[in-house]
Amino acid sequence: MTRQLAGHLIVECLAAQGVTHAFGVPGESFLAVLDGFHTYGEAVRFVTCRQEGGAAFMAEAHGKLTGRPGVCFVTRGPGATNASIGVHTAFQDSTPMVLFIGDVGSDFRDREAFQEVDFQSFFGPSTKGMAKRVERIDDAARIPEYIARAFATAMAGRPGPVVLVLPEDMLREMVDVPALPRVEPVPIGADAAAIARLQQMLMQAERPFVIAGGPGWTPAAARDLQCFAEAWQLPVGNAFRFQDTFDNHHPLYAGDVGIGINPALAQRVRDADLVLALGPRLGEMTTGGYTLLQAPRPLQTLVHVHAGADELNRVYQADLAINATPGPLAAALAVLPAPASVPWAENTRAAAADYLANLVPQPLPGDIDMPAIVAALQKHLPADAVLTNGAGNFASWVHRFFRHHGLAKGHKTQLAPTVGAMGYGVPAGIAASIATGRTAFTIAGDGDFLMNGQELATAMQHGGKSIVLLLDNGMFGTIRMHQEREYPTNVGANSGTRLHNPDFCALAQAYGYAAEKVVRTEEFEPALQRALARDTGTLILVPLDPEVISTRGTLAAITRKALTQLG
Repeated sequence: MTRQLAGHLIVECLAAQGVTHAFGVPGESFLAVLDGFHTYGEAVRFVTCRQEGGAAFMAEAHGKLTGRPGVCFVTRGPGATNASIGVHTAFQDSTPMVLFIGDVGSDFRDREAFQEVDFQSFFGPSTKGMAKRVERIDDAARIPEYIARAFATAMAGRPGPVVLVLPEDMLREMVDVPALPRVEPVPIGADAAAIARLQQMLMQAERPFVIAGGPGWTPAAARDLQCFAEAWQLPVGNAFRFQDTFDNHHPLYAGDVGIGINPALAQRVRDADLVLALGPRLGEMTTGGYTLLQAPRPLQTLVHVHAGADELNRVYQADLAINATPGPLAAALAVLPAPASVPWAENTRAAAADYLANLVPQPLPGDIDMPAIVAALQKHLPADAVLTNGAGNFASWVHRFFRHHGLAKGHKTQLAPTVGAMGYGVPAGIAASIATGRTAFTIAGDGDFLMNGQELATAMQHGGKSIVLLLDNGMFGTIRMHQEREYPTNVGANSGTRLHNPDFCALAQAYGYAAEKVVRTEEFEPALQRALARDTGTLILVPLDPEVISTRGTLAAITRKALTQLG
């Protein structure tokens, strides 16, 4: 057994866990680990990012794509607090992730030393915290134990982030302990009696509805879900920002249950007599602010399946709560005997028809037809392309009009923050491109892009090739929309929401990306084709009429019209 620096052992342990990429910003507090990446560089690639928030988003996106913990390294104090946005995203999105923080030396601890932070208090694990576990490694010989436990914890039950704190002096110790073997997630099987009761509930139902989503879905589980839905002719909606769980092209698909939900779909969920929530946490966005399903006791009969036992009956008191991970659950449902016919078949067909009708756009002002642009994406992007976005009104265009083929086809294709974090889309797309080599397409708003646009430099340095569609309307559109709804007497005031933007094309080119400006709809399709053919990334800038801030129409214009009619 070779004696080595503790910092080197950490990288060896990551390699043993199957880690291929670690994202981060270098810091003097973990120089020994950086030296370890030099030694084990062929096994684990350190991706040098430009800001810790972008690095943490990349790690979170990697965790979403692979189902195994995404890894991020940052330094103490400012580095860790910058990275906290990615940890919070991983927590609310139920994404496995491990954040390593280089910390002050043990001899300086508890003196408020340079950049010192109490990470137990800051990330404190709880149902309201940011991490599932926060641990400090003071004994270098126990590094393999801590890392194996971190990976196991991150993937167990409801997945989430784990924080490991690395004192600088500990990393410089010499050790001769081996890395532990790769940890695999422990599947939670569905109880046979519970599945039998679910079957009985279905037999008694007249208007059932499935909401699928949450973490842990694999292509095999998604195919089993599809078999179950087909056997029972069930209408299926995907939970908020888990739109790739069930194939959007399938005749049983009813639409996404999230922000900007189709009103017909919302009513269908309310009118259901049985809701099968298979995997989602049933958070605020999926439940329409806890109105589609009333908390704590829904009007509908509720079957809630979730991998985290603590999530069951925490917000909603379910008629049947099943603690199971998607794989075993879907496998059990796929072979559940179904009757020859069901009384809700016509309701299922109507739900699918409502979804298709909602894909028909309404006229919008200006020279840019966003639904037509999304149609061009549908036509030219490969079926396994990864679509990413941050938070903002702009995201609703792809959420409503783009149709994911779904995990059943073999790939996860949506990376979007259910936590609603701005600045997520650009680094997530870059991480997807670097780690998978698949086409990565990002839609971003001007405010959203400027939060992490600097990571285009990371893409250029590490061979990433993302395509960024940047919608520039000169404002924080979502907040403007809320302003005009909540304070209509101040319509047009734009308090705090107007943006003075740079020349985005010149900025992208300065980083090394190609850049094109599209001012008419017909210019977008050839620009997209050129972007797909390039060896480097591309930014496509689309100036958008400020009135076009909602897929339901021009909300600002509608508000003004209503005020005019009211005198």
